[in-house]
Amino acid sequence: MASFDIVSKVDIQQLDNAINTVKKEISTRYDFKGSHVEIELNKKDLKLVIESENEMKMGQVLDVLITRSMRQNLDPKCFDMEKEAYGSGKILKKDIVIRNGIPQDIIKKINKAIKDSGLKVQSAVMDDLIRVTAKKIDDLQAVISLCKTNDFGIPLQYINMK
Repeated sequence: MASFDIVSKVDIQQLDNAINTVKKEISTRYDFKGSHVEIELNKKDLKLVIESENEMKMGQVLDVLITRSMRQNLDPKCFDMEKEAYGSGKILKKDIVIRNGIPQDIIKKINKAIKDSGLKVQSAVMDDLIRVTAKKIDDLQAVISLCKTNDFGIPLQYINMK
C-alpha cells in the first residue's frame, strides 16, 4: 500500500530569516527613516508583533513581510492576519499568528473533499496530519492535485510518500 501525509508546517528557521530580511530592508528604506517600526517574532508561541506609527506604514511593512516570506519559500497563507491593528498610545500594533498544524475544521473539509472525489483511497486523521493510503500511486497523486486545486485557507505540504 502506498501512502503519504498531508501536513501544514512552517519552517521556523526560514520564517526567522524572512523576518530578519524584513527588518534589514525596513531599516535601510528612506520612507521609514526616523519612524518607529518594530517587528518581533515569538518563536515559542509562533506569534509576530508589528509596531508602526500609522496605518500606511503598517500596510507597507505587511507588504514587505509577504514578499520577503515568499522569497524564502514560505506560503503567505501561514500568516493569520484576521485580527485588526489596535492603538497603543501613539503606536499602532498588530498581532499576527503563525499557522502551524491543520485545525480540526479544515481536517474535516479535506477529508470530505477526498471522500467526495470518488477516488479509491483511505484517509486517516492523526493529530494534526492526514495520512492517505491507496493501492496505486496514481490515486495518491490525484488526491494531491485535488488538494492543490481546492483552497483550504492554509498552506499544505505532502510528505512521506511511500
